[in-house]
Amino acid sequence: MYRYILFDLDGTLTDSREGIVNCTKAVLAGYGDPPLPEETLLRFIGPPLQDSFIRFCGYSPEKAAEAVERFRLRYEPIGQYENRPAPGAAELMERLRKRGFVLALASSKPENLCVSICQRYGFTPHLSALVGSPPHGDWSKEDVIREALRQLGLAPGAAEALMVGDRKFDVAGARACGLDCVGVEFFGYAPPGELEEAGAVAVVPTVEALEAFLLAHSAPAAE
Repeated sequence: MYRYILFDLDGTLTDSREGIVNCTKAVLAGYGDPPLPEETLLRFIGPPLQDSFIRFCGYSPEKAAEAVERFRLRYEPIGQYENRPAPGAAELMERLRKRGFVLALASSKPENLCVSICQRYGFTPHLSALVGSPPHGDWSKEDVIREALRQLGLAPGAAEALMVGDRKFDVAGARACGLDCVGVEFFGYAPPGELEEAGAVAVVPTVEALEAFLLAHSAPAAE
């Protein structure tokens, strides 16, 4: 029975497609590299950026780290605003909190951007912990989940804690921390079958379906 719910950000609580795609295109153009297919650009949404630049652009770890810094030069003043919340996400978080759930954010995005985005879309009042990556170097999903658990006063493997995310990286990070993960398909960025194959305990298509799952598998005390 779950009580502590850890949310991913990009692709889960918000649709960050426009900002991430535009910033990635700008980085490639800055290097004089050919553009990537749209379907490849969409795969930058969710995973740590450095990993994506290595995997999809063939960059060395050193160049990928530099590419992340170039990405952020556009993302912080412009790209973070090319973003929209999942319809009903803030309202869902409010209902869950009032039912006694404890909510947290666990995102690979830099923490200062997580703070800004969560404040803009009304998520912050419902979060007991808000964890992102440090300013330099991307933490793995496992790293941010472990830190979120620590801030919630929980140890890895806490049976009452559940991760909610949209990609296999969320599932793998949760499993590395001994947690279950529910996959969401609000924006459809995971390839078909990815979340199931990664070991998600359930995959839900809408915010309403996520709420139904949580209420069916939890027994938090109401405030």
